[in-house]
Amino acid sequence: MNMSNPNEMRALATVSDSRWASVLARDPAADGRFFYSVRTTGVYCRPSCAARSARPENVEFHATAADAERAGYRPCRRCKPDQPARTEQHAAAIANLCRFIERSEQAPTLDELAERAGWSTWHLHRIFKEITGVTPKAYAAAHRASRVRQELARSDTVTDAIYDAGYNSNGRFYERSNEMLGMTPTAWRAGGANTDIRFAIGECALGAILVAQSERGVCAIALGDDPDALARDLQDQFPQARLIGGDAGFEELVAKVVGFVEAPGLGLDLPLDVRGTAFQQRVWQALREIPAGTTASYSDIAKRIGAPTSMRAVAQACGANTLAVAIPCHRVVRSDGSLSGYRWGVERKNALLQREAKRA
Repeated sequence: MNMSNPNEMRALATVSDSRWASVLARDPAADGRFFYSVRTTGVYCRPSCAARSARPENVEFHATAADAERAGYRPCRRCKPDQPARTEQHAAAIANLCRFIERSEQAPTLDELAERAGWSTWHLHRIFKEITGVTPKAYAAAHRASRVRQELARSDTVTDAIYDAGYNSNGRFYERSNEMLGMTPTAWRAGGANTDIRFAIGECALGAILVAQSERGVCAIALGDDPDALARDLQDQFPQARLIGGDAGFEELVAKVVGFVEAPGLGLDLPLDVRGTAFQQRVWQALREIPAGTTASYSDIAKRIGAPTSMRAVAQACGANTLAVAIPCHRVVRSDGSLSGYRWGVERKNALLQREAKRA
C-alpha cells in the first residue's frame, strides 16, 4: 500500500478502528455508543443502519449525533440517528403495554394490545417476546398469579381473592392453582400450613447439602458451609409447613443428589417442584440442556430461549434458582469465559465445573 495516498491512509485508519467491525456487522448493540458519517453522501448513521456499506476511506466516527452534525453531516433518513433508537422506542411501548396489562381487570386480548400499540398482532407478539422474554399471554398469566398470591394474603375468602385477582370463575383458577402456588389456595393463605416437606442434610465434596421434597417433587437443593444455616433457610422459605426429617428411603434420594454432584455425567432424573415465572422456567429448562463438562454464556442462553436482548433477565433467573446442580446454573459464565456470581459461592461453581470437565 502506498502510504502517501491520503485515501489509503484514511481507509487504513478506519479499518484499524474497532468500531468499523460493528458497522460492517450492523451491530444493534453498538447503537448509541458512537455514530459514523460518510463523506460522499453527507449523512451520518447508527452502526446498525441497513444502508449499503460505505468505502472505509469515506467514513468518519463520532461520539455523539451532535458531534456529527457539528461536523456538517445530516441525519440518515433510514436509521434516523437523531431520534431514539428503535430498540428504545420498542422498550418504551412494551413497558406501557405491560402497565396496561397490570391495570386491566381481565387479561387483554392480543388484538386489543396491538390496537393500543398501533402495530399488527404479529409484530406485537414478536417484539413483546423479544423484549420481555415471554408472550403477552404468559406475562398476563404471571402477573395474575402474583395478584392471586397478594389477594390470598389479604382477602377474607379464597373466592374473594380469585375474583379480585381477575378470574371470572373459580373453575378457571383451580385448573392452574397447583402450577401457580405449588399447593392448595387454602394452604397458601395459611403460609404453607398442612403441607409436609421432607428434608435431609448430607455432605458432599462441596460442603453441606440439603435436599427437600414436597408432594410435587424436589422443592429445594441448597449448598453451604453450615448445615444448621441450611435448615433455618428452609424454615424461612416455608414458615408454616411441617418440616419432617427424612427417613432411610429419603436418605437414598439425598445420596442420589450427592452422587450427581460427585459424578455429573450420571444424570439426575428427579421430579422437580419448580415454581417460577414463565421466563424463569424457560431459562431453567435451557440450563438443564447444557451438557455436563460444557458451559454457556448468558448471551447464549438468551438466544436459545428466543430473547437475545434479555441477558440481564437471564442472569436474574439464574440467581433465583434454588435447585443447585439439578438446574445447573453453575454452567453459565460470562461471554469472556470468566466466572460470574453463584448463589452457593463462586468457589463451588469453579469446583463443579472442574469436576465436570475431568469427567467429560
